[in-house]
Amino acid sequence: MARKTVFKISVLLAVVAACYWILLPEMSHWNVDRFREIAGESPFKAAIVYFIIYLVAASFAVPGLAVLTMVGGAILGFWKAVLLVSFASTIGATFSFLLSRWLFRDWVSRRFDSIYEKVRGVETDGSSFLFSLRLIPLIPFSAVNLVFGITPMKTLSFYWISQLGMLPATLVYVNAGVQVGQARSFEDVMSPSVLISLSLLAAVPWLGRLLLHQINLHRIYRNYRRPPRFDYDLLIIGAGAAGLVSAYLGSALKAKVGLIERDRMGGECLHTGCVPSKSLIQSARLAHLIHRAGEFGLKVRESSVDFPSVFERIQSIISKITPKDSADRYRSLGVDCLRGEARIEDPFRVRIEDRVLTTRNIIIATGSAPFIPNIEGLDSIPYLTTDNLWDLRKSPGRLLVLGGGPVGCEMAQAFARLGVKVTLVEKENRLLNREDEEVSRLISEVFVREGIELLLGSRVARFSRAGNDFSAHLDGGRSIPFDTLLLALGRRARVKGFDELNLELSDDGTLRVDECLRTRFPNIYACGDVTGPFQYTHAASHQASTAVLNALFSPFKKFKIDYSSMPRCTYTDPEIASLGLSEFEARGLAVDYDVYKHDFADVDRAVTEGNTAGFIKVLTRKNSGKILGVTIAGPRAGDLMAEFTLAKRKNLSLNEILKTIHAYPTYGEINRLVAGDWKRSTAGATALRFLSGFHAWRRGSV
Repeated sequence: MARKTVFKISVLLAVVAACYWILLPEMSHWNVDRFREIAGESPFKAAIVYFIIYLVAASFAVPGLAVLTMVGGAILGFWKAVLLVSFASTIGATFSFLLSRWLFRDWVSRRFDSIYEKVRGVETDGSSFLFSLRLIPLIPFSAVNLVFGITPMKTLSFYWISQLGMLPATLVYVNAGVQVGQARSFEDVMSPSVLISLSLLAAVPWLGRLLLHQINLHRIYRNYRRPPRFDYDLLIIGAGAAGLVSAYLGSALKAKVGLIERDRMGGECLHTGCVPSKSLIQSARLAHLIHRAGEFGLKVRESSVDFPSVFERIQSIISKITPKDSADRYRSLGVDCLRGEARIEDPFRVRIEDRVLTTRNIIIATGSAPFIPNIEGLDSIPYLTTDNLWDLRKSPGRLLVLGGGPVGCEMAQAFARLGVKVTLVEKENRLLNREDEEVSRLISEVFVREGIELLLGSRVARFSRAGNDFSAHLDGGRSIPFDTLLLALGRRARVKGFDELNLELSDDGTLRVDECLRTRFPNIYACGDVTGPFQYTHAASHQASTAVLNALFSPFKKFKIDYSSMPRCTYTDPEIASLGLSEFEARGLAVDYDVYKHDFADVDRAVTEGNTAGFIKVLTRKNSGKILGVTIAGPRAGDLMAEFTLAKRKNLSLNEILKTIHAYPTYGEINRLVAGDWKRSTAGATALRFLSGFHAWRRGSV
């Protein structure tokens, strides 16, 4: 069957090509007037010739189809040209479609692999997607024909969708040709009918996009009833970092905002994340400094860790910050703070207990929860996560930490500095595997020096319990006894409560959003941990600002999220901060770059404080001072990164950092020092030799 189809297509191809080349010599002598004469003498012959020309051009993607369409209108008249162009273009497109399917499948899949990625979902929504491409040619005409040929779409479906989708543009182009063809003078060209037709021609993409937008909206919302009026402009689900920033900005822009929280205002950052962890790290840092007192000429006779006091201090710090995130404060800002479990019933209605609230827009900011692995025997172990870690009031004894990411490393070092015996198990071969390898080596060396047992490239196969004795059994057969288990294996998005909407999820379980942070419903947005790709408070705040502006001002103005200057920080000692590309990422992407590195040992402030471990590394574009990425491993790394974040966002070069005055002595000097390294390396040997000779001449030495 396939061979017969290929044979028929080949014969048809040969016949059409022969007609085209036979007619080509005669066609080359024609002009519009000659064609009009032929059309008047033999309308049928003119129509056939034009049809064949257009069919061949459409089949083989000959450039200038738009011009050929207008020529048809000028010569044949409106309705005849519309009829011929509509069928010739569609038959030609279908011809290419079949050639791709039966003859050139492998070549098309290789040649247009990036375009095929955009249409691979054709099995579920191919018709509407093809229709949109025909209305608005986001992908070239010929590429659409070829790529859809290797999809499962039926030929008949491809034909009628193409014909219907291309019809609006055909009408406009033919009409423009008719009007221009009737012009005989400059005054005719400037006539209202010609100007209107040309304006319609220019408006085709915009009108097509508008029509497509309305069709998509109808398709998305056709099963939902829009309320005649709304209780809120914006309902926000979740009062963590993303939700609070959304509420604050929405109220500041004078929108009516509702903020729904089922638990505590402030979310993970305030109660179980940033605030308590950094409070614990500070206590651990002071304990470590006391241990180093001799290095600073101090004699400390005795010191001990009071675990109840350490953790009570953490709770007191949370209490001090809580009023800033409280319902009372946000009510004073004009936000309706609502307590309860929220359930989105449809794109315009949210249920809280027995109340149903209507809203123009919804922002989902439900955050994330610690990931709990499926390991045999884990259910028999009273494990800790960042959710319940802060309930501790005594030493955890022998602490086993699973996970060598930021949280695992921060907590392992903090507890080790508080005198706890810590073992850290990480399945990868290095800690902090998103960072440069030398960062991982530096942190591993520090951890080993501070007494942390590292088991890298290891995986727990199962847990066992005998009374109050717990053990972790690794894949290699080793058993590790422990008293307390801390799971630090990342977090998973909280996506429950949206089942009725069938919101799409990404591979990592987060809500899928577009570049404007919209879900598949244009009035439902998501920001923070629930959508990723970062799990940082500052990332959540950045996303919240974008989501609110889009919710309140779309479709009049749209804002795309920009992650190009997103810093990250791990609060170990030394602290780790990163921005943009790391060196191993640049190598993997085959980016052409220069690298400049400077050690903290050259920073006078670091020397005075005995804090010289670490370095700064800056990647720039080859032969340029423009920043590709920065890695800082050392004291105050997160604070030092702010200068580079601004420089990268504003596309400033290292030269601007070099010219900026940095107070002495500060850690910020390292930014100027690494910029100086760049300047010296780019000054050029020839220029330096010239300067040497110039100064020698001025001294009278030559």
